[in-house]
Amino acid sequence: MNKKKTINRRSWLSAPYVVWVVGFTVIPLLVIFQYALTSRDGVFTLANITAIFEPVHLKAMLFSLEIAVGCTIICILLSYPLVMAMRRLNMGRQGFTLFILILPMWMNFILRILAWQLILSNNGILNFLLQKIGLAPLSLANTGTAIMIGVIYDYLPYMVLPIFNAVNEIDEDIIEAAKDLGANSLTVFLKVILPLSVPGLLSGIVMVFVPSMTSFVIADVLGGGKLQLIGNVIEQEFTKSANWNMGSGLSVSLMLFVLISMAFTTKNETEGKSSTIW
Repeated sequence: MNKKKTINRRSWLSAPYVVWVVGFTVIPLLVIFQYALTSRDGVFTLANITAIFEPVHLKAMLFSLEIAVGCTIICILLSYPLVMAMRRLNMGRQGFTLFILILPMWMNFILRILAWQLILSNNGILNFLLQKIGLAPLSLANTGTAIMIGVIYDYLPYMVLPIFNAVNEIDEDIIEAAKDLGANSLTVFLKVILPLSVPGLLSGIVMVFVPSMTSFVIADVLGGGKLQLIGNVIEQEFTKSANWNMGSGLSVSLMLFVLISMAFTTKNETEGKSSTIW
């Protein structure tokens, strides 16, 4: 009885969290779904959700998918060499490297993006340096390349950290055994380190792909408002057009797409862990 009373008392400690989730997650989602499934006259309709297939919305959706996939792939390609280099460092240097990696995240997000706007502008720092060394300036301002750079810069740490945790947990004896059997560095990476780090890789993919696809501030600042991600379209439906029904419908469509992607990734992560164990 005393044990049950103790458990019941401890369960009350989660009450603030439950109130928070209900008040700031569940209720807002219900409101969004209500707007998404009704017209401005309050009549039930699916037109707001199916509007994602309209040419203007589908174009923004495909561009968002292109940015998200490109960002995820480039973050993976940048993360593994960095993680492998960090693995060879001692604990003190590893901690310092991680600190340097996450240090920019302590600054305000908008300030960091504005800094990239200054760097990539036609008269910015990058073109100034290129001209100083005799190279032609680049026209990166208000382009998809600028958006991609901003997205990669912002979300790279979210790929590095889970991969680093997964790689750092690999027993050094396994790597040494592979080398003793004649495997070179590339074979060790492809046959040992990469398969064993799949759970961390999949976690990183979720943490990078989802926010990079739904972001809109980076496109506003670095794209100059000329290139529209689906997040920009949704934001404009709420703020400029004041069409909460359409904005909610597009949000629900995007949320369903993200949930399906996350479910697929989670399934593969579970299978990856199982295959690693066996």
